[in-house]
Amino acid sequence: MSNEFKYKRVLLKLSGEVLAGKDGFGINPEAIKDYARQVAEVAQSGIQVGIVLGGGNFWRARMAPHMDRVSADSMGMFATIMNGLAFADTLNVCGQEAIVMTSMFLPQLAEPFVAKKAIEFLEAGKVVIFAGGTGNPFFTTDSAAALRGLQINADIVLEGTKEDGVYDSDPRKNPQAKRFTNITFTEALQRDLKVMDGTAFSLCRDNNLPVYVFNVTEPGNLFKVAVSGQNIGTLVKEEIK
Repeated sequence: MSNEFKYKRVLLKLSGEVLAGKDGFGINPEAIKDYARQVAEVAQSGIQVGIVLGGGNFWRARMAPHMDRVSADSMGMFATIMNGLAFADTLNVCGQEAIVMTSMFLPQLAEPFVAKKAIEFLEAGKVVIFAGGTGNPFFTTDSAAALRGLQINADIVLEGTKEDGVYDSDPRKNPQAKRFTNITFTEALQRDLKVMDGTAFSLCRDNNLPVYVFNVTEPGNLFKVAVSGQNIGTLVKEEIK
């Protein structure tokens, strides 16, 4: 590992929606190829990359409000597994070895999640995709990203969104919205800024795991953040120096 890199190991969180691309649903072939190429570029530079994918491109609990929440959330967890398998396959096509680990016991499809084994895969240069959320209902993939980031001793959670950081109000509704360069978890929670869910934020805050929010839909931004260390988004950590 070169000492020039800011991070040794990162946990990248991507929503299912970004995989849908312009289609808005399912997996857009060009979108997933683009993100896979970007991840491969980062991994092949020498940085260890773990990934948590959302499943909103296939399923959200609110799609069926009549359903039992546990059943609906279970469907959402399976959606993340579909995304994980597709992303791993695309990474492999791009020449970057990848493996899917899941919180559910699906030995025909993926490795069961074991933190020690995940770290071994990362240290061997493989991209590890953590699918199936936390394995429990009532938790979002944001919480899964925070949890897996802590379990693999990641240096940071990279929250890839469609926005270029955290704002004091919705920039799509307020042209005067201010983007933060840095903000603490406590202030973000007090302001009720919708970056990650409260459980994920609290996990990161209480365990000193910083989060970097950036626009992942802009080509090259992942490399700029993970490898070059450019400040193009918002750093969220409890102590800002």
